[in-house]
Amino acid sequence: MSDVAIGAGKPLPDVTEEARVGRRRGVIARLLRQRSAVVGLLLLGFLVLVALLADVLATHDPIKVLLGVEPGIRPRTPPCVHLLGCTASLPEHILGLDGNGRDEYSRLIFGTRVSLFIGFVTVFGAILIGTVIGAVAGYAGGRTDNILMRLMDMLLAFPALLLALVIVTVLGKGLINAMVAVAIVSIPVYARVMRASVLSIRELDYVTAARALGDSPMSILLRRVVPNSLTPLIVQATLGIGTAVLEVAALSFLGLAAQAPTAEWGTMIGNERNQLFTAPWLILAPGVALTITVLAFNLLGDGLRDALDPRLSG
Repeated sequence: MSDVAIGAGKPLPDVTEEARVGRRRGVIARLLRQRSAVVGLLLLGFLVLVALLADVLATHDPIKVLLGVEPGIRPRTPPCVHLLGCTASLPEHILGLDGNGRDEYSRLIFGTRVSLFIGFVTVFGAILIGTVIGAVAGYAGGRTDNILMRLMDMLLAFPALLLALVIVTVLGKGLINAMVAVAIVSIPVYARVMRASVLSIRELDYVTAARALGDSPMSILLRRVVPNSLTPLIVQATLGIGTAVLEVAALSFLGLAAQAPTAEWGTMIGNERNQLFTAPWLILAPGVALTITVLAFNLLGDGLRDALDPRLSG
């Protein structure tokens, strides 16, 4: 009792920097032992590199129409690579031209930048709001928890893509509006993950000790509970980025998100959806790019889940 009295009003000491560094190194070491995580990191690193070097890797302006500019070309001109035997007199286009006479390869490269931007920004917005809702609901409990979670349940009651369609219809067509819609439908997932984590942590001994030592509820929530509740949120966010990219691409396919002439994979597939048998490369190329992107984040998310599992931290 005397020890508590002596220490009353003093905040608990923070974890030392050495302990944090050691914990981070342990997580990284376990992550690199996960084969799926390594493959996901390599794929993601490749995509990020392509996005950063898009201006260098692209051979043409992704939005420039080349009909009438280059001789001997027409809409949906097949791929032409001189090293692979294509006639030298024809302009070189690695993946041919789309229906509007734009270089498909360059649009694919710049589409990487657009899709990664969509994934990261959309999930960041959803996490920001979902974390606040979940943390407040889990720590406050009672009526506050009940009201906030019932609101989240109302959003979860609708299929995500259908609800996103409704929101985009209300807000209007456009890439930003589509990102807002996908972020909104993703908020309940992150809120529930955060709430579950906070509920399990708020009753731990160090949180109880912080209350006994006089820490304010806000200080306990921000300094003790939330930082230690982020592990499942990080895993869910990694998996959610791929989902966000796919959902915005689906909205673009329907003509509700990215608008011409923006180079976005869903729009590219939607514009050429009737050319599967006449110009399959125009659909397969962005389709494969989408698959690789979603696969990269899913593999990395699975690896992070195993690396951050407390049962493996011994």
